[in-house]
Amino acid sequence: MAARAGEATDLGNNERHQVIGGIAIDLDRTLTPEAFPRTPGTLAERSGVWRFAPLLPAIPEDKIVSRWEGNTPLYWDDRLSAYAGLTGGRFGVKHEGHNPTGSFKDRGMTVAVSHANATGASVIACASTGNTSASLASYAATAGIPAIVLIPEGKISVGKLAQTIAYGATVVQVDGDFDVALKLLRELVETENVYLANSVNPYRPEGQKTIVLELLAQLDWQVPDIIALPGGNLGNTTAFGKALTEAFQVGLIPRLPQVITVQAEGAAPFYRYFQSGFDHYEPVQAETIATAIKIGNPASVERARETIQITNGIVTAVSDAEIMDAKAQIDRAGIGCEPASAASLAGIRKLVAAGEVSPDATVVGVVTGNVLKDTDAVARYHITDEPRHPLANRPISVPATLDALKRVIHERKEEREKRKEE
Repeated sequence: MAARAGEATDLGNNERHQVIGGIAIDLDRTLTPEAFPRTPGTLAERSGVWRFAPLLPAIPEDKIVSRWEGNTPLYWDDRLSAYAGLTGGRFGVKHEGHNPTGSFKDRGMTVAVSHANATGASVIACASTGNTSASLASYAATAGIPAIVLIPEGKISVGKLAQTIAYGATVVQVDGDFDVALKLLRELVETENVYLANSVNPYRPEGQKTIVLELLAQLDWQVPDIIALPGGNLGNTTAFGKALTEAFQVGLIPRLPQVITVQAEGAAPFYRYFQSGFDHYEPVQAETIATAIKIGNPASVERARETIQITNGIVTAVSDAEIMDAKAQIDRAGIGCEPASAASLAGIRKLVAAGEVSPDATVVGVVTGNVLKDTDAVARYHITDEPRHPLANRPISVPATLDALKRVIHERKEEREKRKEE
């Protein structure tokens, strides 16, 4: 099924069996959008995850741990479309940073922690580059279950660590990177009664499926050409494929969009795997400013591969400079995001320029975390980095005089008019 990026994939009746593996959901039925009402006063109204319960694992409602996650906005901005090179198309931002702890992780965590709660777990644990730890700490605190978080020492943002500490989780700093921390945790759960909450837990992708289901609902179930997302541990790539194939199977959508996963060049083992025709996979030592996707040996490689293959998708990689410039564009549009999130926009811009994505495509880029997740990166980009970035917005020092203040205002007005002309 060779198709140009920007052309949705029609599986056809002979391929209705293709569904990404994981927890089995009843797909021998037809569902319509009316199956997901937001009935006032119910959990389905409050939670953009549990609204889609017909396509989620069955968990008793009295065991569900929810913080009103989901129901995140889908923004459209002509400036971002232009930056991406979509001259005849458009670029939308599905902003998962609007979740309770500021990232998409809350969608998976409500399902995983609810399952832990229903099964009587006494301790929940995860390894994390930051967002997972903050989310687990919050949901475990809500459920009243102790949480243990393993983090790579000195390698996550202060903001994410602060959230995790504030919510009361026990934080264990491991001498090594994320991959070392996850390996150690997986060894622990084999011998101790500890509930593992990383995305290798099949309940996590079930919640993350609802990012796709919700954006489709926001588009009145009209399929975009492309859904683009950052790629780190690849749980979302896996979840998106599962959501799309299940939505197709039950008749909610007539075809699949292409899924484009974007990695940071310094943490791109999945991109290299894709470049080899999915013939050779090799972990890497990850290094990137985008700490949320700073993972050298993703846990969900093979399931993510299925998503790319079934959707005729693409995996690409972008530099830290491309990520930060795209982030500056998203921030300047008043939307804001953490560095890893901007990989979606950076990747589409790169693929459009290379002729691999049609400039007429309708693209939804998933933004995974909010602008406050990594304020150190913001400060470096705008204030301390040399040479100065073209979009750097440095504070201005002036004497305490009216004339000095007026000069600043006039200069800014001139800069704005200049940008309009460009």
